[in-house]
Amino acid sequence: MHIGFIGTGSMGTILIEAFIESGAVLPAQISVANRTPEKLHALTAKHPDIKASTNINVAQKADILFLCTKPLEYRTVLDEIGEHLTPDKLVLSITSSVGVQQLEAYIPCKVARVIPSITNTALSGASLITFGARLTQTDRTLLLTLLSAISTPIEIEESQTRISSDIVSCGPAFFSFLMQRFIDSAVDHASITEEQATRLMTEMIIGLGRLLEDGRFSLPTLQAKVCVPGGVTGIGLHVLDEETQDVFKHLIEATHNKFNIDVREVQEMFTNQKNSFH
Repeated sequence: MHIGFIGTGSMGTILIEAFIESGAVLPAQISVANRTPEKLHALTAKHPDIKASTNINVAQKADILFLCTKPLEYRTVLDEIGEHLTPDKLVLSITSSVGVQQLEAYIPCKVARVIPSITNTALSGASLITFGARLTQTDRTLLLTLLSAISTPIEIEESQTRISSDIVSCGPAFFSFLMQRFIDSAVDHASITEEQATRLMTEMIIGLGRLLEDGRFSLPTLQAKVCVPGGVTGIGLHVLDEETQDVFKHLIEATHNKFNIDVREVQEMFTNQKNSFH
């Protein structure tokens, strides 16, 4: 099996590094293309067996092809490599705004969408997957096995894409922001250094993750266990309840509004001067 990557930016590199670190894919099984030569050089310097090539050569060689470009670059790339996307190949989109059905209407091969997370760098966390109609059960099993080496793959419907991405893909940034706010406030209001507060926060969040991972607590039962009636935790939870009631409602509204704009732009891209295989 040969795996190709067109685009070696942040998420493309995360996937490549994770697959290699996990042992699921050997560097010699990977071909990459990127319009910025420096990014290719950095990757091949670290992994000399990875083959850097052109979009067309990568598409020709790959059994599984990850498209890791910006959404509005998809049509240009697909028009360039389209004649090499034979029905036996599997093309994977990694962006939420490019739908599986859109790609199936544009290219004749198998299509799925995989949305990774930065947590996959640690061979952990979730990855989101939406299967296209052309995949066989063997294809599905192969893809799930590949993703299981670096994550917990979770199948989602197209309609769940944005909210699932908010949690899995954007979530690490959102919650690291909140943790940094907590750290900054601790430093401002108590005799503790940022280094000390960061270490405490890091150890707390790792421990919290392990508690949830082993199923010992749900989120509500964990809160109830820590919150002694009349204690400090209860006072803190009351403040959070009062001051964050609409925070995530507004966050979700904002991400969905941006997503809807992106989806419209992608639809226009595929509609204008359409060059599908039909």
